[in-house]
Amino acid sequence: MKKKNIGIGLLIALTVILLFIIGGLLYWNLSQRQELNEIVEQMAIEKEELQEEYEDLAIQFDGYQQMDIRNDSLQDLLSREQQRVQDLLEELRHTKASNARRINELKQELATVRAVLKDYVRQIDSLNATNARLTEENLQLTQSNSALTQSNQQLTESNTALTETVSRASMLEITSCVLSTLNKNDRKTRIASNVRKLQFDYTIAKNITCTPGMKTLYVRIQDPAGNLMGEAEDKTFEFESGEIGYTAKQEIEYAGEAYSGVCYYTLAEQEIVQNGFYTIDFCCEGNLIGSFPFQIKK
Repeated sequence: MKKKNIGIGLLIALTVILLFIIGGLLYWNLSQRQELNEIVEQMAIEKEELQEEYEDLAIQFDGYQQMDIRNDSLQDLLSREQQRVQDLLEELRHTKASNARRINELKQELATVRAVLKDYVRQIDSLNATNARLTEENLQLTQSNSALTQSNQQLTESNTALTETVSRASMLEITSCVLSTLNKNDRKTRIASNVRKLQFDYTIAKNITCTPGMKTLYVRIQDPAGNLMGEAEDKTFEFESGEIGYTAKQEIEYAGEAYSGVCYYTLAEQEIVQNGFYTIDFCCEGNLIGSFPFQIKK
């Protein structure tokens, strides 16, 4: 009888120990599952941020593809890298947030493409500078040859070139422009159907040769179809040898120093923005002083 009681007690003790072990395993399993869910949520956020970075990079490539690079080899390299970005972006969209290894690899790919683009931009700048120098040298050579045969014509051309140089040197130049799309409450929005106002933050470069005083800045915004936004019969200004329309205008006081300003265009009641590439041109005193492409997308 005593041995039987001992056996029952031992069985109960083993059962309790087993229950503790099972409970511990269940608790550990739940903890691991919760931790895994938190990691997946974090990776989902990182995936979304990475996708936005890829989309911004794709827009940069679109902008450079619209430039007149005049170098077929460099143009082909840009096209290949642009396609590479599109392929990686498409892969990222179909990659599960739980696939941390591949997402990290796509991050590294993004850094590599950015470095390649930076090098291409440097080559484009160098190429443009070389073309400008060669063009200038060719112009000087042409003028020198003309001077040997027609001294009077050389004098006339020199005076004309000097006048044009002084005129160009005294022109305003807008060096940067950033677009913001605003809703009816003047808050930033990325939803094209909610856009009611376009905001442009621009910077005018320092130019001590420019005559200081009040300047009228004319803004022309062309939609993806090439139509001038906000066009009206009474909204025209003198440009080169004729009159052209404008979207908006702004009076500024320029003192020769760098100037930062903001201009707005409020859409008409029935007017809506379209998805695609737009162009904004800035004109002042009959000259085009800045032109920038930008994209509005869903």
